[in-house]
Amino acid sequence: MKNRVLAGAVALVSSVALGGCGYFSDSGGGDRTVTVWLMKDSVSPGFLERFTASYEKDNPSIELDFEIQEWSGIGPKVIAALEGDDAPDVIEVGNTQVAQYAESGGLRDLTLESMRDLGSEDWLPGLAQPGSINGVQFGIPWYAANRVVIYNKDLFEQAGIDSVPKTRAEWTAASEKLNTQGNQGIYLAGQNWYVLAGFIWDEGGELAEGSGGEWRGALDSPQALAGMDFYKELQALGDGPQDADEEQPPQTDVFARGDVAQIISVPGAAALIEQKNPELKGKLGYFPIPGKTSKEPGSVFTGGSDLIVPKNADQRSAGIDVVKALAGETWQKELATTMSYVPNKPALARVIGGEEGAAAQAAGATRGRATPNSPQWARVEAENPIKPYMTAVLQGGDPAREARAASERITVLLTGG
Repeated sequence: MKNRVLAGAVALVSSVALGGCGYFSDSGGGDRTVTVWLMKDSVSPGFLERFTASYEKDNPSIELDFEIQEWSGIGPKVIAALEGDDAPDVIEVGNTQVAQYAESGGLRDLTLESMRDLGSEDWLPGLAQPGSINGVQFGIPWYAANRVVIYNKDLFEQAGIDSVPKTRAEWTAASEKLNTQGNQGIYLAGQNWYVLAGFIWDEGGELAEGSGGEWRGALDSPQALAGMDFYKELQALGDGPQDADEEQPPQTDVFARGDVAQIISVPGAAALIEQKNPELKGKLGYFPIPGKTSKEPGSVFTGGSDLIVPKNADQRSAGIDVVKALAGETWQKELATTMSYVPNKPALARVIGGEEGAAAQAAGATRGRATPNSPQWARVEAENPIKPYMTAVLQGGDPAREARAASERITVLLTGG
């Protein structure tokens, strides 16, 4: 399922909302029209104008027709298109939605193109893995966004912290030092389960495990329990609510008060913070979520978008060529600099190195992961037994017992029960 974080991220970094039902080329040429469904706010009109002009110049027999879709209700609309006889030629989908659409049997196998033309071996794993189902690449990674730590530079300076933490131990020590004199060391809501997922992955655990097409919840493994234990330790170094997520209340509003040293969010959240409190403009810093050692950052959930090609599209071959252009090096660099996204290959991230937030995001993306690649994972997110599990543990419940109950419920949801 397309996650809330990414939807917020793209809205924040888009300079102009696309709006309306579509963006149409006005070139007047083209023997064939390639229809592309893009999601609202994924890219700016300026990016689309530049891409369209360049692509149609290089491919004079093609006219591009971009139709902008809303995230709300997009799942059933895509399924209907895949099963009908009037599908678009290319569709942008959330990276964790690919398994659901592949299950319909309506996607074109893009494995050859991904290996031969797009260098799939170098893709970010958090984007590449969700697009691959049983070894078949159905989704081509387009862009990524992930969480970083946003911090108040003034509070760090007042606490005598002159360098950002690189390990979990340094992070908790700094957060404890910051959690004094009426300030919160870190504001971490009790049900921020995407952050928990990263801690679980760092310990070698999983949210759920699959084998032979069968899935089961895995929050009760020793590794997953260790991830929850670290979450509890960090969450206690601030006053985040134990029974709510990061949107209740919005953590950006809390941070904007000026007495919170850190939050975990996408870099684009800084715009909301500065809008709420202009006095913080220029006082915000960013660093990747620290790992267990200084050798690499911590694991993060990678949200983002993949591009898919329906089997029943009229212009399948031409659609694949458009996908190859959008996912290729030239337009990946353009997309990264225009939208402050993480490109689909770590080597391309150097183009955003001058932006502190984007650079921190790109560094963290190298350790990016996605949610379990089950077609039923959307059901887990819809009910989300992970959130009450976290609250129960933070409020003193037995971690093993609560994790076992949550894992059993996840298993039921993943098996269609």
